Amino acid sequence: MTDPRTRPRTVLVIGGGASGNAVTVLLRRAGITVDLIEAKPDWNVLGSGITLQGNALRVLRELGVWDKVQESGYAFDSVGLATPDGHVFHVQQDIRTGGEDLPATIGMQRPRLQEILCEAVRASGATVRLGTTADELVQDGAGVTARFSDGTEGRYDLVVAADGLNSLTRAMIGIGEKPEPTGMAIWRVAAPRPAGLERTDLAFGGPCYIAGYCPTSENTIYAYLVEANRDRASIDPASYADEMRRLAAPYGGAWPEIAASITDPAKVNYTWFDRLLVEGSWHRGRVVLVGDAAHACPPTLAQGAAMSLEDASVLAELLSAQESWDSSGSLDSRDSLDDLLTRYHERRIDRVRMVVEASVQLGQWQLDGVRDADVPGLIGRTMSALKETP
Repeated sequence: MTDPRTRPRTVLVIGGGASGNAVTVLLRRAGITVDLIEAKPDWNVLGSGITLQGNALRVLRELGVWDKVQESGYAFDSVGLATPDGHVFHVQQDIRTGGEDLPATIGMQRPRLQEILCEAVRASGATVRLGTTADELVQDGAGVTARFSDGTEGRYDLVVAADGLNSLTRAMIGIGEKPEPTGMAIWRVAAPRPAGLERTDLAFGGPCYIAGYCPTSENTIYAYLVEANRDRASIDPASYADEMRRLAAPYGGAWPEIAASITDPAKVNYTWFDRLLVEGSWHRGRVVLVGDAAHACPPTLAQGAAMSLEDASVLAELLSAQESWDSSGSLDSRDSLDDLLTRYHERRIDRVRMVVEASVQLGQWQLDGVRDADVPGLIGRTMSALKETP
């Protein structure tokens, strides 16, 4: 019989987004065999822009992709608060949550970040199968048999479910929590960068709760408008560009130039804000949740990607620290796989809960019209706490 302490460990990662790609790279670095499957045949290289704060950059540096991220994105260290007519009345220095040697924030084109992470996965030596899903996971005491949509199957020591907000794996293993709408929705679009736009400015009030933008390269930004959510079926996708221009029209500053560039409805994204937090254990047997499959929050703190990347880092750290995940019959202090996955949840849950609750609260104050809410205090306390390594 093969000694489980010397047999190569095998992991199936379901989902090739930020958390799935990151955990794949880190596990491969530890010599663990990884198969990654992604449902979308294009590996989900889509989207407008993304705001990455320092604690996300810290994980990207750990992955070895920081130089490419820095070269491709746009770094800045402050955020402006503006009136709807475009007057910036306050500029706040951002907290460097990744440490003083990293910028507070980098804006990036989301497709470029995904390309960088996909390149890192390929370079890691992981096996990648696109356009493939896991239709069934059968667990026993020694492993998991995965049956795939192409009729094949594989045998693994661990399955990492990184398949996003509407994770099918989460439901498959009997975790019943589902995402819930918060009452807000966001319009997003990529646009050319107006001259002089060098940071995020946020306007509160006007026809939307928030009108904001983020530079994503020397030549590009992504712009967004946050409003109360509407029935998606009531909005014709062919009208998305017209609708976003209509909402942007009352805003001043850089907005007239931004609005003039919004002409292609296919490039405008409309999404509801959701919240999700799996409160109990994030694993069942040998299947564990990471990223949006376990938790998700509105982008009011721009921490969604950071929390997913941190999950990948912590899980990989714990799994890589031991040569074996089977402590049965051993006389040393080695943890079992169940112990490791429990410790992963314990390391993450309080930090993630803090971010989810703060992100939801910031939006709820706006929905409720609370004028004396301690927005700066809540943001400051949360971001200060995130300076600590997870």
